[in-house]
Amino acid sequence: MMESVLSSELLVLLLMLFGVGLFAGFIAGLFGIGGGIVIVPALYAVFGFLGVPDEVRIKIAVGTSLATIIVTSWRSVTAHYKHGAVDVDLLKTWAPWIAGGAIFGAVLARYLEADILTLIFAIGALLVALRKGLSGADKPQGDDLAPVPGGPIRAGFGLFVGTVSSLMGIGGGVIGVIILTSFGRTIHQAIATAAGFGLAIALPGTVGFIVAGLDQPGLLPMSLGFVSLPAFAAIAAMTIFTAPIGANVAHSLDQKLLNRVFAAYLALTALLMIRDVLI
Repeated sequence: MMESVLSSELLVLLLMLFGVGLFAGFIAGLFGIGGGIVIVPALYAVFGFLGVPDEVRIKIAVGTSLATIIVTSWRSVTAHYKHGAVDVDLLKTWAPWIAGGAIFGAVLARYLEADILTLIFAIGALLVALRKGLSGADKPQGDDLAPVPGGPIRAGFGLFVGTVSSLMGIGGGVIGVIILTSFGRTIHQAIATAAGFGLAIALPGTVGFIVAGLDQPGLLPMSLGFVSLPAFAAIAAMTIFTAPIGANVAHSLDQKLLNRVFAAYLALTALLMIRDVLI
């Protein structure tokens, strides 16, 4: 009887996760933003529906999101590399600092209260919403703008991007694009190079969330630490199919309107998460 109940629960979980993957992939392609910012709140809602304890719900959502980013970021950066848009030298010097920040974020997440981690994600999502909602046409970039700084400044940026992205369960693309375009990279170079941030964040971040979640109570069946393996497999598989569809649809729509619609969606999601914490 217990095995039958467990099997039905697992089936419901998989069906819901396939839906999350289809939705997240389409939205990520449609709005040109990393899937993590969509996957984390979607998983947060699904896990809440399944009765996952609040103490671990956001941590499983973040850890699982980071695991899916390993796949999506690899596909993205290799595609951009074929077009010669990735600044490999910059990525090589920045990646170790980003990875170090991701490890720190994963360790920090183990000791943070779930409500604090939820607020970190929600506030970060609100900032992304503000950025997307207010963005207009891309400003022209060129050699006359400041180069990306090196030394301690670059290290500090890398640690910041890695830590915040790991805590939020995102690939760092949004933050990376803002930084790189501010220092003179074209939008295409910024997007391509920031796609590589995802690997530097997701690989160590996922390992950190796995280790941090070992032997924790309240985990879902077939979890490895704070990473749900069924959720990872279902979402990674579905985003492969729907992300290109979303990207194709985006090219037929007004980008400024899309940004504002997405900003409204993201802000509403973040506010609902904040409400969950405060109530």
